[in-house]
Amino acid sequence: MPRTINLDNPDLQQTLRSKFREDGYVFLPGFLNQEEIPTVRAKLNTFIEQRVTNMPPEQVYYEDKSDRRTLKQLQQLFAYDGFFREMMFESRFERLASILLEDAVVGKNLQYFNKPPKIGKGTPAHQDGYYFMLNPQEAVTMWMALETVDEENGCVRYIKGSHRKGMRSHAPTQTLGFSQGITDFGTEEDLENEVHFLAKAGDLLVHHALTIHRADGNRSKTRSRQALGFIYYAAQAQEDLTARKAYQRKLDENLKQQAQI
Repeated sequence: MPRTINLDNPDLQQTLRSKFREDGYVFLPGFLNQEEIPTVRAKLNTFIEQRVTNMPPEQVYYEDKSDRRTLKQLQQLFAYDGFFREMMFESRFERLASILLEDAVVGKNLQYFNKPPKIGKGTPAHQDGYYFMLNPQEAVTMWMALETVDEENGCVRYIKGSHRKGMRSHAPTQTLGFSQGITDFGTEEDLENEVHFLAKAGDLLVHHALTIHRADGNRSKTRSRQALGFIYYAAQAQEDLTARKAYQRKLDENLKQQAQI
């Protein structure tokens, strides 16, 4: 399929790296073109119809567990379907991660995100690195819109340059799928440096593991807010697997006790 962005262009690579190092994020409109988006949507719809019921409950989140129409998050899509495996590995997404991190990368997750109309909850301000438990904290998260996303249905918001100021204090939240949030978010500096991005289907946002970001809930009465998320770690980053598994085990236990999964 035709592509609108040439990642082999050295000038583009340098521009992307420079913006990423300075701001903690980059925005690439039209990373997937309008011929590709219908295919991705169709594959995703088929996946949801045919595969979700067989996935472990800890990898499937609903706003309302009793209503399958309120699906909000899926984990590890590449582990269940070859189409998404090809999107994740040896792909232009992986290539972009390697360019930005200036290292070989390891693909860790491909997620589906949605904020259903009227009930899609906000995403608390957080840093992904808090969950990743890496040393050094060299990783990227990519967020690709599958439909129009604006301020009404919950566009992504970043704190510009926050990745250069280290890890902030986090504490548990009541938001399913985003279990930790920054405890002191909302300082004058946060508010002065917050930027938001309106996106169309195929537009891609990429941020550093330490970049603070959040999103409002979906206030639209009719529109969903669907997206795919990709996570890549730099090859040099060492994961604390013991701590990570202990955290995930405790989280899953808590969610089951609360009847959220």
